[in-house]
Amino acid sequence: MSKPEKIVLFNGTNLDNWVTRSGDAPVAWQVENGVMTVASRTTDIMTKEVFGDAYIHLEFRIPDMPDKNGQHKGNSGVFLHGRYEIQVLDSFGVESGRGDCSAIYDKYSPLFNNCLPAEQWQSYDIIFRAPRFAADGSVSEKPRLTLLHNGLPVHNNLILETITGASLTEDMVAEGPLLLQDHGCPVSFRNIWMYRLPQAGADKY
Repeated sequence: MSKPEKIVLFNGTNLDNWVTRSGDAPVAWQVENGVMTVASRTTDIMTKEVFGDAYIHLEFRIPDMPDKNGQHKGNSGVFLHGRYEIQVLDSFGVESGRGDCSAIYDKYSPLFNNCLPAEQWQSYDIIFRAPRFAADGSVSEKPRLTLLHNGLPVHNNLILETITGASLTEDMVAEGPLLLQDHGCPVSFRNIWMYRLPQAGADKY
């Protein structure tokens, strides 16, 4: 079996590979010097590309917002399949909970806090196993997630029992887009790419 192709989702130049959450408006996020930045209170954006099992890499930078706190401090999110949110937030130095950076929002806390201070570039490396479906269309296996935050595993083969809030729909799907959230904070992203992963290796010796 040959190595999968690297798919560049954000090329640092334009947002041609992205659409708005509703798909019916121009993408208004800003692109400058190889970086895309949330244009506050425009809308979420998502990839035209959809995927099942995948390895995804992205980098993000949280702005310094010293006058804000809690969920108002550098908030964004990375939604796998548009349904499972990995939180982006300024959580440097706090005891992480289900609403903090690298949490599966409101569902699962990270194993530990590996956040860097605001204004520093951070990375998510995501290994996502999509849900599996029976012949009648019911979910036979829930999706799974391994997440490396700044190079260290903060979720290890985690079973995602349910969809998180603010998802595209309430149903699990075999394939879906990568969605980035506009939560009103000028969070920046760069170097976004993925590999689609086969469900199994070759059946030979």
